[in-house]
Formats: sequence, structure tokens, C-alpha cells
Amino acid sequence: MKNVLLINAALTILLLSETYAGSTPDKRMADATPYPLPAGSRLRPDLGFLAFTLDQVDIIMPTRKPRGRNLTQAQHAANRRIARRRVRIEHVNSRVKRCRMVHDASRLRKAGVRDRVMEVCCALHNFRVRLNPWQPMI
Repeated sequence: MKNVLLINAALTILLLSETYAGSTPDKRMADATPYPLPAGSRLRPDLGFLAFTLDQVDIIMPTRKPRGRNLTQAQHAANRRIARRRVRIEHVNSRVKRCRMVHDASRLRKAGVRDRVMEVCCALHNFRVRLNPWQPMI
């Protein structure tokens, strides 16, 4: 099962998409989810959202190595800066999966139950962040 999470600089979860089957491509899930992003905001998706675009939103992706050539030092440095922020976002994903119901295979087949479990786990993460804030992403 898969979901799309939208995380702000304070590392709280702002948006949770509905639950999709694990074989659904990330881009298709992102296209089906409405994003309440204001104009001029920045989005840092992973490589599963390679062709994803939003109007008036700056999408920051790492530069891929060209075939047969190397990246410049400036491109390497930019990729490292992007990767540092992506690590923080992956930490949020792992904190949500701390609830084993999300991480392990679920046999809950009733409609809407898997979405409710993910909502509760995301709410627990936001509660933990509010009680014990992390260093925000800069």
C-alpha cells in the first residue's frame, strides 16, 4: 500500500493522499491528489515524481548524471544540498512507519480502514513533533 505525504519545513505532515495499491506509479498518485500549495512555494519530490509539475511551484530535483559524462562540481554540490533535505523527509516517512500497522503487511480488507490507520499514524507523528520539535529544514 502507498500514500503521498506533503511535509513542510517544520517536518509536520500537511497532506495525506488516499491509499493506493503498491503497484501504482508515484506520478499517477501525485496527479490524482490535489495539492494546496501557494504560488512561489518549493517542492522537493523524489525521483518517482520525475515528470510531475505544478503551476507556479518551483520543483527542485537532483541533476542526473549524463550518459558517458560526469557531473560538474557545482552540480555535485547542488545534489548534496538536495540530498540533505531529502534525508530529513525520509526520516519523517520512517517515523510514520514506526507504527508497525503501516510498516507490516496488513490484512485489513474493509473499505477505508487502511486510510484510517495511515491517518492515525500521521497524526501521531504530528503530535510527537509538536511535543518535541525537530530542527526545521533550512
